[in-house]
Amino acid sequence: MGNGKTKSQLLEEVQQLRSELAAVKLITERRTKELSINAERFSLAIQGANDGLWDWNLETGEVYYSPRWKSMLGYKEHELDHVLGTWEDLVHADDKDAVLAKVQDYLAGRTDSFEVEMRMHHKIGHEVFVLSRGFCVNRESDGKPIRLVGTHVDITERKKAEALNEKHAEILKMIARGYPAADIYDAIALMYESRHPGMRCSMLELENNKLLHGGAPSLPKAYCDAVHGLENGPNVGSCGTSTFTGKRVLVENIETDPKWEKIKHHALPHGMRCCWSEPIINSQGKVLGAFGMYYDYPALPNEEELNDLISAARLAGIVMERDQTQKRIQMLAYTDELTGLASRAALIQHLEEITKAAVRHNRRFGLLYVDLDDFKGVNDSLGHEAGDLLLKTIADRLVNICREIDFVARLGGDEFCILLEAAEDDYAANVAKRCLDAISQPIEIYSRKLTPSCSIGIAYYPEDGEDLSALLKAGDASLYTAKENGKNQYAFYRAELIHKAEYRFQVEQSLRVAIEREQLSLVFQPQININTGAVCGIEVLSRWHHPQLGQIPPIDFIATAERIGMIQPLTEWVLRTACKQLAGWRKTSVEVLRIAVNISPKLFLDEAFVSLIGQIIDETEIVPSELELEVTEGIVQTDPRNLSIFMALKELGVLLAIDDFGTGYSSFASLKHLKVDYLKIDKYFIDDMLVDEKSMMLVSSMIEMGHKLGYGIIAEGVETLEQLTILRKLGCETVQGYLYSRPISAEALSKLLDSEAGIGIAPKAEKRVKSGSTDAKKTLHRR
Repeated sequence: MGNGKTKSQLLEEVQQLRSELAAVKLITERRTKELSINAERFSLAIQGANDGLWDWNLETGEVYYSPRWKSMLGYKEHELDHVLGTWEDLVHADDKDAVLAKVQDYLAGRTDSFEVEMRMHHKIGHEVFVLSRGFCVNRESDGKPIRLVGTHVDITERKKAEALNEKHAEILKMIARGYPAADIYDAIALMYESRHPGMRCSMLELENNKLLHGGAPSLPKAYCDAVHGLENGPNVGSCGTSTFTGKRVLVENIETDPKWEKIKHHALPHGMRCCWSEPIINSQGKVLGAFGMYYDYPALPNEEELNDLISAARLAGIVMERDQTQKRIQMLAYTDELTGLASRAALIQHLEEITKAAVRHNRRFGLLYVDLDDFKGVNDSLGHEAGDLLLKTIADRLVNICREIDFVARLGGDEFCILLEAAEDDYAANVAKRCLDAISQPIEIYSRKLTPSCSIGIAYYPEDGEDLSALLKAGDASLYTAKENGKNQYAFYRAELIHKAEYRFQVEQSLRVAIEREQLSLVFQPQININTGAVCGIEVLSRWHHPQLGQIPPIDFIATAERIGMIQPLTEWVLRTACKQLAGWRKTSVEVLRIAVNISPKLFLDEAFVSLIGQIIDETEIVPSELELEVTEGIVQTDPRNLSIFMALKELGVLLAIDDFGTGYSSFASLKHLKVDYLKIDKYFIDDMLVDEKSMMLVSSMIEMGHKLGYGIIAEGVETLEQLTILRKLGCETVQGYLYSRPISAEALSKLLDSEAGIGIAPKAEKRVKSGSTDAKKTLHRR
């Protein structure tokens, strides 16, 4: 043959090649089988360890994620793509760069292994702590890394346990170091809230059979304030029931559970839907309070949550028992022996506590510095025993005029101090007035009749002092001012507050004279037929311009008139003047269908009121149906005697309107017993109906139900064309507001009626005009 080999040689070579191929095949099959077995063993090992597997191709960027890797984060097999971007989207943003840096260190040979902890986002929103380990697969030809393969282990429970132990240790350290109970309560609440995302916790203390919020860092302040101070008893929410019964209370649904019936309206607006409560019991078995857990959805606790509820209550119990024990010790150590009041030391301590609370909650509080006038004379003339009896009597009187939340202390000698948690300036002045009145009551000591008096200085935190020393100095300075001004009075530290008090005093003193001398004036606001533009009525409003104080808002002088007993002569003057004006318009052929006058609810209990109305009608010779009396809806239910007044007025022939309808307590069920002619929808609803669907529905319902009951409807405070259009569509027949006219003088109204006679009053151009302070709502003779 041409290549020099015989046929037999070629056959041998072919045979040998076949043998070698068979051997290679056998080896390949054996290795394939071994790889399959190893892969199966690895898979079984991974499944047994409950680990997730990942395999990152460094050349293509593809990443294989095992089904367990995906389910660990709440995803199904088909829900995640096998790309690096999947991991990047799921890893916590704060951990991403650190993990990638460790990958680079490992691939570059700067570290011998790859192991890192990270946080990843679960599908339903919570975080999963993951331990990731991996190893590198290199290419045989050049040793370059081509794959990074590894596992993910869910270590969330371990991390939660570690965090719980760390926070437990921190809280125990706070207890040992004597941190304030409120700070420790907050730390306990936040610790358990971090273990259960979405949970909100609170501690309630039981004090004098009242529930007091000890700590609730994540609950709305409005809710905490609403339930703070509630009387303990059955069916007072979960915590109230728990403290009352001493047993665990698990409420799955606040909205439907009868234990929440009385207070659920405080919780539901803030999204609170379930509440579980564990009583906090001291070492003697006495209930001290309760620990509560809330979620924003109906639920009962799982095993972990229930164990945490019990654990939290026990931990809070350590703090609460310690705190209450300390309070008892302090009560014994910081009580004035003579009067039983808090001592100066107790005042200092309490002042520090409420100052911290004021800083934390951005609140203010007041201090009254009280000093007896001429106390030395009592000691000198009657002896120190008589002086001690007087101090005891004064202490009792001060306690009796203050609320439970106010703090009364004896500083020493004849000096006392009252801390007021209310922030209103008026409240401090009112308490000071009560002190002056109570202390000045006569007292008989050793057969001697004494009429004591005192001077009071008022200061406020933080305006007048941001620390104990500064606040006491401010109180002492204002006390000196009161003494200097003649004693038996109070004085504010700030001139601004003095001016306010003086203003109120001047209004009170001047109003009586102004009413008696008829120094007030009237303005008139037309009521418009919504379809024709015709004036169908006029509301009468009172105004007062003081020669020194200027324009006095009705909200100020009307309230003052009621307080000093001048509302009856003021109303009588308004009625008589308004009816005279109506009669005058009639003589000049100005057509006015009716005038409306606001009436104080207090007058409806005056037997002479109906007679007064009849007398004014006779004097002015108006038709009774030309006079409309407006009363607030509270009159409907405040006193059953009002019913007879309503009937007597209707017998006279006057019209009656319920003013500010919808803002008080009345209902259509109660209105059916009263013969009224009009319902006036309050401006509050008119303002909101453009932006609030519920307000729109309420306005629509009021109009519909009012019409069905036979009442005319008047909408107050209409200021825009859009409001007018909606009210017209809803069937409202009469409107009143700045869109047509502000309250104006009788002369200006006469000109307006003359100019618009026969054609009606057209609404002004679209422009929302805000009501001034003199047009405040819910006052007599206003808008």
